[in-house]
Amino acid sequence: MPRKPPTVADLRALKGNRQLTMLRIFTLEEAAAAEEAGIDIVSAPFELVGHPRYREVAPGLFSMTGVDHREAGTREDYLRFAGRALMAGADALYCSGGIETVRFLAAEHIPVVGHVGLVPSRCTWTGGFRAVGKTAEQALRLYEECLAYEEAGAFAVEIEVVPAEVAAEISRRMERLLLWSMGSGAGCDAQYLFAVDILGENTGHMPRHSKVYRDFAAEYARLQRERVAAFREFRQDVESGAFPEERYLVGMDPAELARFRDALETGASSDMRSV
Repeated sequence: MPRKPPTVADLRALKGNRQLTMLRIFTLEEAAAAEEAGIDIVSAPFELVGHPRYREVAPGLFSMTGVDHREAGTREDYLRFAGRALMAGADALYCSGGIETVRFLAAEHIPVVGHVGLVPSRCTWTGGFRAVGKTAEQALRLYEECLAYEEAGAFAVEIEVVPAEVAAEISRRMERLLLWSMGSGAGCDAQYLFAVDILGENTGHMPRHSKVYRDFAAEYARLQRERVAAFREFRQDVESGAFPEERYLVGMDPAELARFRDALETGASSDMRSV
């Protein structure tokens, strides 16, 4: 029997009881694999969550989607997007906008997830792509930001590249706010990694916090070599006359072929078409 995704209330009830697992996914194949593997939470593009087959292959994944606040438009636009996402099958909305935008969405009963620590869309304010919270002052600001998210109505925040000790201290002081850790240690409520990193598909910069479990890049490279080799063999077969072979062709009865050729020679083709 297919499992059902947990509700926000279910996730909150698990706070402090066990670590949840969370993935960033991009394809139906990854969604199906996450479902079969028993992953709890996924973040996915709207196009994936809204795919007609998404809930068929991933009925039990708590699924978050979102839109970058820099392209979302007004708060009303954000709300309209959230409504479409939830109606399409999403369970929660990731919001990279400000606290007042979070408050606006939460007031309309949208399950909202915020983001603290290293936030790529806002990292110019924290010094670029680097850890956040390594001084007492920064750590206190993170704590206050989490309190503000909780007060505004968010039910969770992604906490990214923050010292594990800081994230743990903040997490245990949050009554209702869940902390989903990306590189911020096991003292939070969920561990979050990108599927492309886990599978070894990322051939660029590998984040320090990511662990590679498989080497799909090597397999894709092997498949590409095989693809080129197959195409080359096809070209060579065509050039040498080895393809197409008899078994790939449709035959014709010799008598019919003789009639066809005779008609071509005698100019009787129009008479044959009228038969």
